[in-house]
Amino acid sequence: MMSPRSLLTAVSLSLISFVAVADPLVVENAHVRAVPPGSSTSAAFMTLRNPGEREVVLVAAESPAAEVAELHDHQNVDGVMQMRQVPQIVVPAGGSAALAPGGLHMMLIGLTAPLQEGEPVEIELRFETGEAQRIEAPVKRIMNHDH
Repeated sequence: MMSPRSLLTAVSLSLISFVAVADPLVVENAHVRAVPPGSSTSAAFMTLRNPGEREVVLVAAESPAAEVAELHDHQNVDGVMQMRQVPQIVVPAGGSAALAPGGLHMMLIGLTAPLQEGEPVEIELRFETGEAQRIEAPVKRIMNHDH
């Protein structure tokens, strides 16, 4: 039986070594936008890094914090930014995809409870392969420059 400390070391080491059971993506800077109480939607942002040799296709997401999680993108349609649902987000082999304000992001629709700043939101990423990866994204206030 490993001590918790050596287990932690093993976990951090396994992020570096590529093993078959590893999660398909390395998720960095995941966070969920803090929204005012009473808001029914929020958005999740993160950087998805693909250390593998095959592209990884994210096709869906689920979160207990919301009734529905959808993949969205902002697209410029005749000079107007519109939010559109996208069927998938492709993370190229050895590359990354940024889910960031103003671009690709995940919408959390029908929040099941108010989001508490600093609390983690569990999100499950689902891939074309049928694999799933669970992540935790803390709720953060995102400063907008427009006051």
